[in-house]
Amino acid sequence: MSYQETIDFLFSSVACFQQQGGVAYKPGLERVLAMAEVIGNPHLALRSIHVGGTNGKGSTASTLAAILVASGYKTGLFTSPHLVDFRERIRINGIPVSKDFVVDFVNKARPLLEKYSPSFFEITTLMAFSFFAEQKVDVAIIEVGMGGRLDSTNIIHPELSIITNVSKDHTQFLGTTLPEIAFEKAGIIKKRTPVVIGEAEGEVQTIFENNAKEKSAPIYFAEKAQVLLFCKDKPDGLLLKSRDYGSFHAQLGGAAQHLNARTILTALSVIKEREILSIPEAAVHEGFATVIEKSGLLGRWQQLSSTPQIFCDTGHNEAGVALVVQQIARQKYNHLHIVFGMVTDKDWQKVLSLLPKEAFYYFVAPPSERGLPNDTLTDYAQRIGLKGCSYPTIAEGFLAAKGNAQPSDLIYIGGSNYVVAEVLQNFFSQILQTNL
Repeated sequence: MSYQETIDFLFSSVACFQQQGGVAYKPGLERVLAMAEVIGNPHLALRSIHVGGTNGKGSTASTLAAILVASGYKTGLFTSPHLVDFRERIRINGIPVSKDFVVDFVNKARPLLEKYSPSFFEITTLMAFSFFAEQKVDVAIIEVGMGGRLDSTNIIHPELSIITNVSKDHTQFLGTTLPEIAFEKAGIIKKRTPVVIGEAEGEVQTIFENNAKEKSAPIYFAEKAQVLLFCKDKPDGLLLKSRDYGSFHAQLGGAAQHLNARTILTALSVIKEREILSIPEAAVHEGFATVIEKSGLLGRWQQLSSTPQIFCDTGHNEAGVALVVQQIARQKYNHLHIVFGMVTDKDWQKVLSLLPKEAFYYFVAPPSERGLPNDTLTDYAQRIGLKGCSYPTIAEGFLAAKGNAQPSDLIYIGGSNYVVAEVLQNFFSQILQTNL
């Protein structure tokens, strides 16, 4: 099979949450452990850092990977979902897994597909572990797919675990309350393995503390660490002043990155304190400043144009969109245009209630079985006072926004990975060419 035929086969032969939603979710570690043993348990050969949480885990994992690359380590990075190309999920030193490896792995794994009927994410996780082990990476940064306790990635034995935060998302699988979701996230805490918590308070904090105590795992709360002394938005990212690494520039901008930077700096302090890895100060500066180039990260409050200002962001749940709205409020512009679409299994009504009333909206539907029809989105939005129109395709919605926007205006594209991905692929291919 060709690479594209292989990807088509994967999407059609195994259940994929990104495309199909809940019917593709297969919690539990039994299948992935059994399949891992058949292929030689590649995860046991890896030094790793495990990154979970509701929001910010992709940015946190990618920035840590960029810092480790700058430190001279051969660094694997496994993230999900992908925006445009499947290979975005599996990278070494920012370079995507080769098409040949994907084809060869899937061909060899066909007996596993027939015997175990794994999910798309389970087989993808094993592919990443196999690639990193074959390429003998020095360290692998592994992002949790969903939850933690029953996530396929939770078969690794990391040297550090990170949980960025807890908010309501995937409630049909992880629980409807923050404590229930925190219990699932806490499942990545391992015996006698340090864990960094980005944000937690009240009962959520207690759950993390109790879980860590039961496992004799040293626990560090970023909110108490006092590692980030100053953080300021700049047109090209953030200006940070840290306790341990002085002042430096961060390429990723936006309100969410204020919180992620604190979590990352706390993780770095634990890595240094416990002598897990050797990371020079210059590598910290370089990693924060070049995370997109070194990790291939896309879609995190990413500026695509300056006249008019065009930003995209993959925030797609209540907490993620709330941070995007905070960031929009910090921008200077004349009129605000928002190209927006969501999937049905998010609390889209709550998300819409957070969006700015002064904007004009271009409502679109993600091209997925999970996509919320744009007429449904538009009707509800108009009932709660959001002004806008429905467009049959994402491309038409974006072109309408671009056509209406003046040079001093701002266009924000978001609500779903699908919306961001399609705009990037169709209108900003030059950005993708440097990442794939």
